Amino acid sequence: MLEKIDLEVIKNIALEASKVIMEIYRKDFQVEYKDDKSPLTEADLKSNEIICNSLKNLYPNIPIMSEENKQTDYEERKDWEYYWCIDPIDGTKEFIKKNDEFTINIALIHNQEPILGVVYAPAIDVMYSAKKGLGAFKNNEKLPIKRNDDKFIIVASKSHMSNETQEYINNIETTKEKELISMGSSLKLCLVAEGKADCYPRIAPTMEWDTAAADAIVRVCGKMTYNFETKKPVIYNKKDLLNPNFVVE
Repeated sequence: MLEKIDLEVIKNIALEASKVIMEIYRKDFQVEYKDDKSPLTEADLKSNEIICNSLKNLYPNIPIMSEENKQTDYEERKDWEYYWCIDPIDGTKEFIKKNDEFTINIALIHNQEPILGVVYAPAIDVMYSAKKGLGAFKNNEKLPIKRNDDKFIIVASKSHMSNETQEYINNIETTKEKELISMGSSLKLCLVAEGKADCYPRIAPTMEWDTAAADAIVRVCGKMTYNFETKKPVIYNKKDLLNPNFVVE
């Protein structure tokens, strides 16, 4: 299945969705709130429509899981070998704040493992992409990159920094000087993937679609997203779509 999917095609779907997103981003827009109190905008819905329709047309046999779709019952989706995992706008809070740190996330999952990912940040025109067996890229640069500094760089959430995460950061043992970078959306995982950061601890709630695309990039770059408790790789398409606490390194 994976060999039939062209990474460039998936990147182009993200670019198409970004055109509509940026039109809305540049004007005043309404914010609604879902039952779980998370924000929702017209941009989330229009991006979702473009991505889902494009994927259905191109790959009608691959099911789709998206944050903005009604979720398929576990009894049906537990048998999915492949599926798309989508967040049409990851970092809606950042989108509303207009701080540019939001992304379009498209992942392909195979047997609970992310094997293809596209993470596009349209406001800053940065495209991360990866496909198992092909490699990972930032725009057209092959990842990971090598750093030449002597620092231990930790990236953390801008909107969801917990006391537990801060405690974990304080307890990291390293001879290097620690530096903390705060950032929104799945760009945090991408910074570890590309080599600009050493770790990203997340001891606060996230959903599978928040991490899947960037986690594919992390894994293709030879790094891993570990369950904070078990130290095993994070898995996808669980009965409960809430991610465990995790560390990317």
